[in-house]
Amino acid sequence: MLKNYFKIAWRNLVKNKFSSFINIGGLAVGMTVAMLIGLWINDELSFDKYHQHNDHIARVMQRQTLNGELNTLKAIPIPVAIELRRNFGNDFKYVVLSSWTNPHILKFRDKHISLQGNYMEPDAPEMLTLSMIKGTRNALKDPSSILIAELASKALFGEANPIGKTIMLDSAVLRVAGVYEDLPPNSSFSNLLFIAPWNVYASSEEIKEASSNWRSNSFQLFAQIAENRDMANVSAKIKNIKLNKVSEREARQKPEIFLFPMSRWHLYSEFKNGVNTGGAIQYVWLLGITGIFVLLLACINFMNLSTARSEKRAKEVGIRKTMGSLKGQLVVQFFGESLLVVIVAFVLSLIAAYLTLPFFNQVADKKMIILWSSPLFWLTSFGFCLTTALISGSYPAFYLSSFLPVKVLKGTFRVGSVASLPRKLLVVLQFSISIILIIATIIVFRQIQFAKERPIGYSRDGLIMVRPYSDDFHRHFEAMRNDLLQTGVILAMAESGNQITKGSRTSGGFDWPGKDPNTADEFASFAVSPDYGKTIGWQFITGRDFSGTASSDSSCVILNETAVKYMGLKNPVGRIITWGKPYTIIGVVKDLIVESPYEPVKQTVFYINPEAGLLNMRINPAVNSHEALTRIETICKKYAPDAPFDYKFVAGCVSGILSAVKLCQSSS
Repeated sequence: MLKNYFKIAWRNLVKNKFSSFINIGGLAVGMTVAMLIGLWINDELSFDKYHQHNDHIARVMQRQTLNGELNTLKAIPIPVAIELRRNFGNDFKYVVLSSWTNPHILKFRDKHISLQGNYMEPDAPEMLTLSMIKGTRNALKDPSSILIAELASKALFGEANPIGKTIMLDSAVLRVAGVYEDLPPNSSFSNLLFIAPWNVYASSEEIKEASSNWRSNSFQLFAQIAENRDMANVSAKIKNIKLNKVSEREARQKPEIFLFPMSRWHLYSEFKNGVNTGGAIQYVWLLGITGIFVLLLACINFMNLSTARSEKRAKEVGIRKTMGSLKGQLVVQFFGESLLVVIVAFVLSLIAAYLTLPFFNQVADKKMIILWSSPLFWLTSFGFCLTTALISGSYPAFYLSSFLPVKVLKGTFRVGSVASLPRKLLVVLQFSISIILIIATIIVFRQIQFAKERPIGYSRDGLIMVRPYSDDFHRHFEAMRNDLLQTGVILAMAESGNQITKGSRTSGGFDWPGKDPNTADEFASFAVSPDYGKTIGWQFITGRDFSGTASSDSSCVILNETAVKYMGLKNPVGRIITWGKPYTIIGVVKDLIVESPYEPVKQTVFYINPEAGLLNMRINPAVNSHEALTRIETICKKYAPDAPFDYKFVAGCVSGILSAVKLCQSSS
């Protein structure tokens, strides 16, 4: 019987090719979109699940009150870790200090490779439950050892066994004691290609000084609470450990230490006025609702097409009922036809999803795969098909099976207005959803256009940043700049302490004329060389740029317009501000958009610092970019032969700021 149902269903599909094509094609497109969105949502929701104890791991963070507003910081002073171990040892299984994830040069013989990694304390591999390919997790207890990821091992040693081999990390000589499995892309530590011992990092004078400085908010701190402890309770216990150690003036900021669970790092990363308000979870909801709407539109389209053909099948129903078919058998038959259409559409959607997934991964910056070997995937898919078949086939099945055979065979059967009412309602619903999605798309498009077209305060054309992996870049800066200018491939070159597209460190302790003594100030600060403004092409509102030598303007600063408003200075040029020492304001520039284009610009101070470091260059527009980069690399290699030539166009970096927004919102 069932075989007969499917045989008839297949004949109907083949007989009505055009209608079948629209039905199956519409469902397949809807299923493909829903499947891609489902894979993306699954990837987002499984973030950091690779780490076995993710429900017990937390980032130690702090809140500070500045001018009545709570700011949330990831950066933590080293003494917090010491205090947690000393006085709260029973509440924590691991407390791990870490540097920030940055590129470093790893050298093995004649190979020099730039890889991202961290200096971390010995318990880090155990806390992160790294899957070791060679060696053990506790290898970092030897301060002369280093753990590297499988990718780093292949890059440095090929297929050879790396254990016991000596490499150089920056200027430190270390022995490879272990190789761990590459961390998945949906891990917060996916860029962790090596873990170097914290003791090597802490041996510098700067870190030694910071070890007892409660004001040095410059490090990452991670912790894993004990098995029998509650995260919220432990967080409440450690709340005031910094407040009890700082001076009375700093205590006015009411520093508050708290634990931020790993389960919330990715999807709930936003804080406003000290409150965790959400984050990427809103995009999960947005895309999830979008996927449901798209699939619902496909189902409505199927139902409308099926009921529209009902009159053509009226005689078939009448004859079947005359021959003894029961209403329930007809319902099963029509549900079978619906299920066949859904199965065919599902197979096509699998093929379409497989073919489009690489493109979707590129747009989404993911490495998702179709979960062929996952029982959950197939169970979900089966339930998905069955539900879709029931929803999309319910109205046609019950409506067609209700025809009276006498009226049908006499030719007196007519579809009345009441019978067509559900179809009309479905059409209205279909168009309503479509209009909502179109309006949402227009709004998102305008948001993206606003971000693209918002004045950024400088020129990105031909502007590149070169990361200095060697001190030779700084030591030979003037000679390198002169050589590059003489070739004509660049128009200007300068150093800076920060990437222009990634913001800067925040600083306090400023005093200026008319400042409220109760104001807890906070400024973004950029350390630059004198030609920085000329290189990036910033725009002056008033005053002048830094002069040609660092020494002449070493006690001068340039402010952005937001800083002038923040300080309440009507005629800022020539005024004196104090930041450790007196500085003279020599100019005011238009606000530079250096972080998210959707966030307000921070009050910013630019000052001369001879140790700025990062190289910024403006390529001559009259020179071909490829030729210019080749010449720049040649001269860089001349002065720093062992350092890789690692550059980025600022335009590319800025477009990266928008990538998450484009990914999540363009799908709507």
